[in-house]
Amino acid sequence: MRISSMSGSVPPPPGNPGPARGAWPAGAPPLFPGPRRSAPSFRSGHVALPPLPSSPAPGRADGTDMNIFRLTGDLSHLAAIIILLLKIWKSRSCAGISGKSQILFTLVFTTRYLDLLTSFISLYNTCMKVIYIGCAYATIYLIYMKFKATYDGNHDTFRVEFLVVPVAGLAFLVNHDFSPLEILWTFSIYLESVAILPQLFMISKTGEAETITTHYLFFLGLYRALYLINWIWRFYSESFFDMIAIVAGLVQTILYCDFFYLYFTKVLKGKKLSLPA
Repeated sequence: MRISSMSGSVPPPPGNPGPARGAWPAGAPPLFPGPRRSAPSFRSGHVALPPLPSSPAPGRADGTDMNIFRLTGDLSHLAAIIILLLKIWKSRSCAGISGKSQILFTLVFTTRYLDLLTSFISLYNTCMKVIYIGCAYATIYLIYMKFKATYDGNHDTFRVEFLVVPVAGLAFLVNHDFSPLEILWTFSIYLESVAILPQLFMISKTGEAETITTHYLFFLGLYRALYLINWIWRFYSESFFDMIAIVAGLVQTILYCDFFYLYFTKVLKGKKLSLPA
């Protein structure tokens, strides 16, 4: 059963004898759990991605040590969420915010962090999961209940079933292990990679976005880009990777490329951002 981190899970214990000096204490839970190394294989009519037989280098905390890219990625993600909530609360309006994207992100956090009910990794890990879930549901409450009159449903028309249904099917077919929690974790990874599409679609329909909304999108995209660098760092420093998380993260980062360009060339120069219809 997977024990998920902010965007991954704890790999099986390494087989290396004896930790090196400065290693994480034996039996202690890692501070930043991460996903398993994996390579594709075919089993039971679906594609399973089991762990590779190699182990992390001695002295590493089961391949889950903190690095600057993972930490700044988490902080960027948290900053994006706080910016969005403050924007809605201070303006008393959710104009320009896609409620459908927020529903998808809420579904992502809910399905990814079900292991809160079954395991404990660290105080940091638990607090971040609870914050993500709590903020996601708070955002939904603000959009669809407290400030419902300001919600622009006429422009938030993306057909989310075209994302959820294929992603659910892919999670059943391509995963690390055919178990309920594993499938839900995989579903959350795939869904997160495309959850921003309703927001980008809404901006393209309205023609522009408020500056504070663009800051939210920037930090959300930065979080994903930093996690990609984190995977590259761990691959070279720990021979550790998760194909599902890497591919999904790459897709998500690509979706932000056009936005990043407009953000640096327009928003940072004081101009309003607009996406082509």
